[in-house]
Amino acid sequence: MSYQSLADLVLALHFAIVMFNVGGLALILVGNRLRWVWVNHWWFRSLHLAAIAIVVVQSWLGHLCPLTTLESWLRIRAGQMGYEESFVEHWLHRALFFDAPFWVFTLIYTLFGLLVIWVWWTYPPNRQRRR
Repeated sequence: MSYQSLADLVLALHFAIVMFNVGGLALILVGNRLRWVWVNHWWFRSLHLAAIAIVVVQSWLGHLCPLTTLESWLRIRAGQMGYEESFVEHWLHRALFFDAPFWVFTLIYTLFGLLVIWVWWTYPPNRQRRR
């Protein structure tokens, strides 16, 4: 497998994790309004909380996501340009021409993480197993 193919695979994984973080919260909110039981399953909610917690902590520490670093390294090995900023900054800039300092993204991640915690308490996960 070529470096470019591996970089594309890491990009797809990274995109899936971002979609899980953002889309997962939307599913939890909508699912609770529509009384979908599965959105409060302990495993789903725990994975969602852990995923956003990792993003927030990395951001507070001033670290880029390891997937961003890995993809960038693979792209450079493939003879392409690597990232000079975070994954979200790079793709938001490309998609929306949004440019902001790193602290703005840290604030966004933190506020999103707080929203996830608020939703956790407002719609607590269900530890009971269905029979």
